[in-house]
Amino acid sequence: MTVAITGEEVVGALDKELKGAVKSVESEGILVQAEKILDIALCVKNNKNLKLDYLVSITGTDYIDYLEVSYLFYSLDNNKRFTLKVRLENKSNPAMPSLTGIWIGAELQEREIYDLLGITFSGHPNMKRIFLWEGFHGHPLRKDFSNGN
Repeated sequence: MTVAITGEEVVGALDKELKGAVKSVESEGILVQAEKILDIALCVKNNKNLKLDYLVSITGTDYIDYLEVSYLFYSLDNNKRFTLKVRLENKSNPAMPSLTGIWIGAELQEREIYDLLGITFSGHPNMKRIFLWEGFHGHPLRKDFSNGN
């Protein structure tokens, strides 16, 4: 059975690497600053105690006051999972670094989030719409989206 790694465990294992990057610690994950996501992702992947080497999924959510990107990582060696979240307060121009340089599997998922929520991932090799056509106005999973009705 897969076991969740707590936010406290990760903060304990990466104390030096996470200095100033963690916004809050949750039961099964941590909320981090967007600009630190690359460093943190490399740390959780390469740390000998964590070995969170598999990126399971990336999801985006639109809340009233902010957008949030959630990463679910898995350790193939330890049979453990961990959630990492980034909160983007700037809903008019949401942007954060891409994880495609660390996990190529992030490529498609980041494009989906860009297309449906409008979050741009800097450093992404092919940041363009994946479902909707170029020139489509808006992002359908945003709370403020209107299809003209």
